[in-house]
Amino acid sequence: MSLFLVESTINEVTSKEAFSSLVEKIHATEGIVVVEVQVAKDFSRGYFIIETTDEEAAKEALVAQNINIDLVKEVRLIGKELADVKAGAEQVNYLVEWGIPAEITMDKYLERKKKNSVKYEEVPDVKFSRTYVCEDMTKCLCFYDAPDEAAVKRAREAVSTPITSLTELAD
Repeated sequence: MSLFLVESTINEVTSKEAFSSLVEKIHATEGIVVVEVQVAKDFSRGYFIIETTDEEAAKEALVAQNINIDLVKEVRLIGKELADVKAGAEQVNYLVEWGIPAEITMDKYLERKKKNSVKYEEVPDVKFSRTYVCEDMTKCLCFYDAPDEAAVKRAREAVSTPITSLTELAD
C-alpha cells in the first residue's frame, strides 16, 4: 500500500462538525484508509493522507463527497511511524508547505533533515511532529505544534528551511 497526499478545496463546509461528517463518509470507503486529515482553520483547504493501492479509489472517495481535488501525490512519511500517526494522539496546529528545489534528491533531503533536526531545540516552544515528502520531490508538508505563526517561522529559520506557505489548522 502507498500513501497519497490529496490536497483539496472544500466548498460549503464552515464548521468542525460538518467537516467531521464528511470525513466519516470517506473513512467508510472500501479500499482506502484515511491515515490523517488536516483542515485549514477557515475550512477552505483540506489535506488528506490516504493509504491505498488504488490512487483512483482515493480520488473517487473525495469526489463523491463534493470535494474538489487540487493535487494528488504519492508521499513518504518522515519523522513518525505510520501507526503513531494513525493513532492520532498528537496535536498539531500549523502546516508548513515547502516547494523543494529541483537539485535536492530524496537522499539529500533525508540527510539534511537528520542533520538539521537537532536545531529545533533552539526554539523550545515549537514541537516538530512529522513531514510528508512527495516522492517526486516537488514539495513537502511539515506539521508543527506551536503557540503562533512567529514561532513556526523561528523554527524554520533555525533549520535553515524556507516556507512556501504557512497554514493555521483547525482544532
